[in-house]
Amino acid sequence: MNETRTAAGRTSEQTDALIALLDIGDAMPGAVELRERSYELLGLAPDAAVADVGCGAGRAAAEMAGRGARATGVDPDERMIAIAGERWPAADFRLADAYGLPFADGALNGYRAEKVFHVLDDPARAVGEARRVLAPGGRVVLIGQDWDTFVIDSDDPALTRAIVHARADLVATPRVVRSSRNLLLDAGFTDVTVEVHTWVLTGATTVPVLADLAGKARTNGAITDAQAETWISEQRERAERDRLFLALPMFVTAATRP
Repeated sequence: MNETRTAAGRTSEQTDALIALLDIGDAMPGAVELRERSYELLGLAPDAAVADVGCGAGRAAAEMAGRGARATGVDPDERMIAIAGERWPAADFRLADAYGLPFADGALNGYRAEKVFHVLDDPARAVGEARRVLAPGGRVVLIGQDWDTFVIDSDDPALTRAIVHARADLVATPRVVRSSRNLLLDAGFTDVTVEVHTWVLTGATTVPVLADLAGKARTNGAITDAQAETWISEQRERAERDRLFLALPMFVTAATRP
């Protein structure tokens, strides 16, 4: 029997699993500070019209609304939007993707997208849409990781490299953060800046993130079941001994719409 999939191409079970990972990410050391920095770069002000594109379960949109902005969370996944609405009933959430935003030309003062552009097959098109909906002087902030730069301590560096690169190969544009500055410049944005905020993660709450990496690499056929289980077991054991280490650089690219 075929499973029902959302417009984003996920089953409800896949969406729930993604939400669980996003929740872990939201709780990671540095995550709150990174969101706060994104609001600063947006120049978030009371009554400013802003969109959080690819809003997921809605936390950032709700936080911006709580600061007085007219914030709208946008996501192409119906279940994501439903869960966001349940979690944050005072916020505004709409079903749409990054290529066709539900806003008039020049309607927004701010555009924010976190951990979104790597899933897009045409990031330049999304940047063009961002420019369309932003008013002159509006700000865009893009946040994401380079999927080849998960820095993980392991007893088997070669297997770790294989896992990281295999996971990256499953992503539509895994290295888009390297080109985000140029994408914005090519679209005519000005005042383009890039910051790197590195998360250093050492706790047991990181194990599900690493297990997901290995699980995806196994599904992709890049590693065997036995290799995956051995690697995940090592990371669990490291966490129990307080020896787990993951460093994850997060890139923040911001610009102004002229």
